[in-house]
Amino acid sequence: MNKSELVQQVAGRAGLSSGQAAGAVEATLAAIEAELAAGGEVAISGFGRFSVAARAARQARNPRTGEPIDVPAGRAPRFSPGSQFKRAVADA
Repeated sequence: MNKSELVQQVAGRAGLSSGQAAGAVEATLAAIEAELAAGGEVAISGFGRFSVAARAARQARNPRTGEPIDVPAGRAPRFSPGSQFKRAVADA
């Protein structure tokens, strides 16, 4: 499912127009993105938790040449599914 298909599903399930559903989906994604960019987390009961994990600097190897490469420290988004979400997927 891509974003436009998600918008159509939201529109159908919530009884919204496609434009309203697109606005709602965009607003939801923007709110999650902004909270994570600020270093926070977003917990949706029964669905899961979006958070940010710190990655330490490390040294890796170029698989083609075997040459060492320095990978800088950074931050990466993480998602931890909730128990209801896990059950829904497992039972499908």
